[in-house]
Amino acid sequence: MGLFLAGVAVWLSRIEDWRSYTPLAGGGAVGEESGYAHEEKPGGLIRWLTTVDHKDIGILYGAYAIFAFAVGGIMVVLMRTELLAPAEDIIGSQFYNSLLTSHGITMLFLFGTPMLAAFGNYFIPLLIGADDMAFPRINAIAFWMLPPGALLIWGGFLVVPFTDIQPAQTAWTMYTPLSAGVGTGTQGGVSGLGVDFMLLGLHFTGISATMGAINFIATIFTERDSDVNWANLDIFSWTMLTQSGLILFAFPLLGSAIIMLLLDRNFATTFFLAEGGGAILWQHLFWFFGHPEVYILVLPPMGLISLILPKFAGRKLFGFKFVVYSTLAIGVLSFGVWAHHMFATGIDPRIRASFMAVSLAIAIPSAVKVFNWTTTLWGGNLRLTAPMLFCIGAVSNFIFGGVTGIFVAAIPVDLVLHDTYYIVGHFHYIVMGLIGFAAFAGIYYWFPIFTGKMYQKRLGKWHFWLTMVGTNLTFFAMLLLGYLGMPRRYATYTFEVGPQQMITILHQLTTLGAFILLVGQIIFVWNMLQSWYEGPVVDNNDPWDLKKTNQFTNEWGWNERRLETAIADGGEEDAARTDGGENVDSTE
Repeated sequence: MGLFLAGVAVWLSRIEDWRSYTPLAGGGAVGEESGYAHEEKPGGLIRWLTTVDHKDIGILYGAYAIFAFAVGGIMVVLMRTELLAPAEDIIGSQFYNSLLTSHGITMLFLFGTPMLAAFGNYFIPLLIGADDMAFPRINAIAFWMLPPGALLIWGGFLVVPFTDIQPAQTAWTMYTPLSAGVGTGTQGGVSGLGVDFMLLGLHFTGISATMGAINFIATIFTERDSDVNWANLDIFSWTMLTQSGLILFAFPLLGSAIIMLLLDRNFATTFFLAEGGGAILWQHLFWFFGHPEVYILVLPPMGLISLILPKFAGRKLFGFKFVVYSTLAIGVLSFGVWAHHMFATGIDPRIRASFMAVSLAIAIPSAVKVFNWTTTLWGGNLRLTAPMLFCIGAVSNFIFGGVTGIFVAAIPVDLVLHDTYYIVGHFHYIVMGLIGFAAFAGIYYWFPIFTGKMYQKRLGKWHFWLTMVGTNLTFFAMLLLGYLGMPRRYATYTFEVGPQQMITILHQLTTLGAFILLVGQIIFVWNMLQSWYEGPVVDNNDPWDLKKTNQFTNEWGWNERRLETAIADGGEEDAARTDGGENVDSTE
């Protein structure tokens, strides 16, 4: 790797004038065809390898995240196919455990955080009136830490054949002493190099997220335009700011815990192997990061919903200040709930009770957001465009996920449902049902800006309905599996009459929902690629008719100035169809 990096440095040093590249203040988006851009920026592949333009880096983050989302989705489809029948029919238990481990880490660290960074990088400078991020080069470095991280995390699947290196099989929580290699042998994929690769890859992603967080904080604090103050700062920037604060406190702790685990694995230290609590120490350290990580992933999607939903409700967000205060409250309380993942470990009942109280209390600011979104919809002039449908779907899924979470915040209920499929269903109602839906809403809403094109309206709605049906079929069936006592992380189960027969039926329904989700995402990818290259060009500076409701925000103002510049330069734009205003093209 060192020789490869040195070779890249030598190659770049031989490129003429590569150091003179500076981003355009008003350009850089995909779809620009003026020759002026290439006078300032390198063209082709060199542009994407050397860019420090926040818009280019946002697109790189988004492409990377969607690729990781596809990889993680394929992993879970293989797992659900195996669980279609009780016996091991397709993949063995070791490969199942490997997919289970990589799927969780891929979706959380390689899709979730980078996808939110994509929106933040591209649009926060536009929303706050900044020329670029505060530290453009650090911004680029933060992204380029991610591809090596992904290669290391997936390293067990990618190594040279005929070696004994296997993928990690620890599950994404990496609980000790299992992850320390105790009692498994080198062939189990636990004490081998696959786990070391994964831990090093997580280090890369953690460093990337921390660098990005510092950049977002510095940008929002110091780069705002003179007319953007704390009172009128947009809600998405508020949530990204809060998320960045959580990252600064959470990710370094994960990095420290991983270093200790690597030392235990490779240098015979005993941080997590000591008698009298070593394994519990890992859980404390991991979940002190792990539960704030949930809100690191959830808060920016909440900001996206709070930003996009009012645009298609025809009225401004109800109770803006309370949404901001609830965001800050969630950020503070998120560090006081980690031990509700450890109710079954035998910790002091008085400590468990205090964590139960905080876990129930954090539901209050979350409920504030739901009521504000619902009140914004109430009496509004709703337009059921693809972004609006995904926002409404995200709110309804979040209600399911939030209510089911309140139950496991109560100690007696958690002791019954702990480590069953109920936890998987609850968690995925948040991760896919809220985060995924909000990401899709953001992509469809801002698609005219970062591509200059318009997507296909009908395919966008097909994508929503297939995703909505697939999500609820898959994860509601998991909730029922948990009530029947089906433990999670198992590659097999038994088929008998009575309740066991119902478990088989619910597994089959879950797998059916997963395949419906797969079809929906294939439609999404086709819609994005086809529309990006062949969709109608947007020449309307207000494709969603935001000026009618006085919600024409700064990023659309930037886009308006860009279109006016293109027209002044003699560029010809084709008429574009939207699903929010008047249809002027009949390409449905």
